[in-house]
Amino acid sequence: MFSKILVANRGEIAVRIIRACKEMGIATVAVFSEADRDALHVSLADESICIGPAQLKDSYLNMAAIISAAEVTGAGAIHPGYGLLSENAKFAALCEKCNIAFIGPPSNVIAKMGDKDMARQTMEAAGVPVIPGCRKVKDLAQAEEEAEKIGFPLLIKARSGGGGRGIRLVKTMGEFSDAFCTASAEARNAFGDGAVYLEKFLHPAKHVELQLLCDKQGNAVVLGERECSVQRKHQKLLEESPSPGITPETRRKMGECAIRAAKAAGYVNAGTVEFLVDDKQNFYFMEMNTRLQVEHAVTEMVTGIDIVKWQIRIAAGLPLNFTQDDVVPHGHAIECRINAENPDLNYRPSSGKITLLHIPGGPWVRFDTALFQDYTVPPFYDSLIGKIIVHAQTREEAIRKMQAALCELVITGVDTNKEMHRKILASAEFRSGNYHTDFMGKLEGEKH
Repeated sequence: MFSKILVANRGEIAVRIIRACKEMGIATVAVFSEADRDALHVSLADESICIGPAQLKDSYLNMAAIISAAEVTGAGAIHPGYGLLSENAKFAALCEKCNIAFIGPPSNVIAKMGDKDMARQTMEAAGVPVIPGCRKVKDLAQAEEEAEKIGFPLLIKARSGGGGRGIRLVKTMGEFSDAFCTASAEARNAFGDGAVYLEKFLHPAKHVELQLLCDKQGNAVVLGERECSVQRKHQKLLEESPSPGITPETRRKMGECAIRAAKAAGYVNAGTVEFLVDDKQNFYFMEMNTRLQVEHAVTEMVTGIDIVKWQIRIAAGLPLNFTQDDVVPHGHAIECRINAENPDLNYRPSSGKITLLHIPGGPWVRFDTALFQDYTVPPFYDSLIGKIIVHAQTREEAIRKMQAALCELVITGVDTNKEMHRKILASAEFRSGNYHTDFMGKLEGEKH
């Protein structure tokens, strides 16, 4: 087991990882930007090192600075959290070269699954159903030719990266040229790779993902699924487990496909296989996330399995000490992402000093955050400032518990999307469980 781990992240996920390490008796090193000097993860860690100014490229994306911090402090492993460098194959390879354990899959697996075109080919070869579409296109002329074959509506999707960037919905050929150029440019700016491919747009559909743990000994288990259809511009807002929209038979088949996907990719550590599910219970592979998910806590609540601790154990070479038969999800869990933004002003990000903070409590109510009284939310980073997760015996009870927790949550000094979540939970469509990825558009009155 590792004696010291460097946490190459910030915010609530850095706090989450440091807490897991403390419970395991592992020393921690926090890295921070000048803007995060007073952040909670810095004070919780055993050691801390400033790695640069506020801008991400100069600090949390500065690979050389992070590796140097690990070497200087004698950290034997680096946990990248989610986002930032967590799915960067180059960074994982650099860790491997420097004999520092990367707490995640091998660099070649990250590269293979990060290339969405290659991931599609890998899944097809493994017999995992994929969304009808085409491989990466070399130019606009070829893209238009493939679009005619696929038919409209369709999605133009970036080969690299994630987080909803480099994706455009195209309804007619008249819109295609502009959308193609915009998606490619956005992908090039975000990921340094402008390559795109095309997929049929499935509508209506549910976004359902399966959580995996895979050890170095070849064992793989599925920890159930998460429903992630409440999203805006491909960014998830609320997740729940189990999904209220799939049958036990579909759940079983998706689990088998997720295991096949992991085996085909040579996957190790925690990962997620994402599917789109239509109203006839047909499901199709979307992508594989080669990292810890923001919404991992939902699965932890229904299974009782600490995913972060297992990430660390697997990276240290320990085998899973349970089998698929031992994984029996119970009850229902819901997570609401609390962002510092104003939904009434086109989701404008908000920053500033937290003047009052009250965190909801009670049985099976969890608030993952890095906030504290008088903390100043900086304007440089992602707007996520916390996650409320609740667990109850039934979905109906979980919804009521989340409504109560949101009412109790008080954050003043910055705008938040708390009221938007209350609106989601009060929606008849959401409460029915029969909602799809267009849910937020309908809730906000947008036309699709």
